[in-house]
Amino acid sequence: MTFGDKMRRFFRSEQGVGMMLVSPTALYALLLLAVPLVAIFVISFWTQTGVRDFDTTFTLANYKEALTDPLYRQLMLRSLMVSGLVTLITVVLAFPIAYFVSFGVKPEHKSLWIFLITIPFWTSYLIRVFLWKVILGYNGVLNSGLLAVGAIDEPLSFILYNVNAVIITLAHAYAPFAILPIFVALEKIDRSLLEASRDLGESRTMTFLRVTLPLAAPGVVAAVLIVFIPTIGDYVTPRLVGGPGGLMIANMIQTQFLRLNNAPLGATLAVLAMLIVAVIAIVFMLLGNKAAGGNTGGRRK
Repeated sequence: MTFGDKMRRFFRSEQGVGMMLVSPTALYALLLLAVPLVAIFVISFWTQTGVRDFDTTFTLANYKEALTDPLYRQLMLRSLMVSGLVTLITVVLAFPIAYFVSFGVKPEHKSLWIFLITIPFWTSYLIRVFLWKVILGYNGVLNSGLLAVGAIDEPLSFILYNVNAVIITLAHAYAPFAILPIFVALEKIDRSLLEASRDLGESRTMTFLRVTLPLAAPGVVAAVLIVFIPTIGDYVTPRLVGGPGGLMIANMIQTQFLRLNNAPLGATLAVLAMLIVAVIAIVFMLLGNKAAGGNTGGRRK
């Protein structure tokens, strides 16, 4: 059999047809994701010599500056802190909602609740950020309402143009992303396991802690990753509602590329941020796999 006959036979097979169907999507992802990432990684070892000129001599000076400059360390730590708090608040508040929809809503009404949860996606993310700016402003809706009922004597100034405003806005924006994976994990739980726990004498609280929560752990881990990864790279929200004290590492990356004309240093900061996020994501995925494996082993026993 010639090589041409082997190729024709392969492309007529199920594997060949599947590869032909996947190839355009894989090529598209390669061109739009992998190639830019490789370019950013390569540029991080260069030096900017002009507006569009680079010295392609290999150097680690950008990484040395990024790791030793207190400003960049502060921005990176602030980004991790903000993303961590946003993730914690979002997941903690999302779990009761997902639990209520899964266990407290009739099956025929669950789709309606999911539909209501996704309503924020109907509007632009930028519009939602501007709305929070209006709500949290010095003369905004929140301060005006508190003044009207006599709860405060003067407008609150600590809820806008600082880290607090960034956390509030991001937590609201990413709430649906946390609710949906937790809801899916809760829906997969076999209700007979909960009934068996109750029949064996466990209270509702202990049943939740020993059965429901461990089985929902993969959904919680997924929610953590879905919220944490994009929030650490968000630059729109810190720019609009964060003020000077609420800026994050993504804002500095944007500044290096577009204002300071130092693309290699901006690329270096981007690479370091991606590495940190990758390490944290791997840790959480390992925890999720361990939880899923433990749950499976427990059921087999």
